[in-house]
Amino acid sequence: MISKWLQCQGTWFVGVDALPSSPNGSVSGVPLAGPAKDRIGARDDLHPAQLSIIYPGYPQPRAGEKQAAFGYRLKRDAAHMDGLIADGEPKRRYLRERHDWILGLALTETSPGASPLVVWEGSHLILQSCMIEALGHLPEADWPYIDITDVYQTARKRVFETCRRIPLFTRPGEAVLLNPFLLHGVAPWQQGSVASRDGRMVAYLRPESRESGHDWIRQK
Repeated sequence: MISKWLQCQGTWFVGVDALPSSPNGSVSGVPLAGPAKDRIGARDDLHPAQLSIIYPGYPQPRAGEKQAAFGYRLKRDAAHMDGLIADGEPKRRYLRERHDWILGLALTETSPGASPLVVWEGSHLILQSCMIEALGHLPEADWPYIDITDVYQTARKRVFETCRRIPLFTRPGEAVLLNPFLLHGVAPWQQGSVASRDGRMVAYLRPESRESGHDWIRQK
């Protein structure tokens, strides 16, 4: 897993589906429980959790990453909406994953500046609107092949200009539950921040939606 998922010169373990959690969210018989679980309800289709770990010095350039992309990681927290997959050369964006929500569970104690999750308040409304405009009138089967790069970048620019950036510092026992359209990223590791040798570790669940695309894209 380290050889596959450790990126950015050893400062970020991407860890997609790396935690052996069960389809109901439990780990080694310990159930997923608490207010966040009450909000999302019972599930039996959850993927093994992504294990996102950040270490001191993040970010460093990722292998093959162009200078502009690294600058975006450094200055804009690599802000993104999940499910928009880059494909082709040059890279273009396509909606190829539809998530019900994104649940983050902190697994290690850190100080607040240890690369917290960052969100942009209200950004989900802007990004959802741009997705409806670009895709809502088309058959769902066509969506994965529609280039939405330009409308997405325009909407993202509006988010940066109008929405408040909020770092979400969390501790073990706390959770964050994100709207699937929310723009989010990871802040650079601040000098003087501390964590255990395990780094800043968060488990993420983001199950594929069982709703139709047209219901999902217009959700309230």
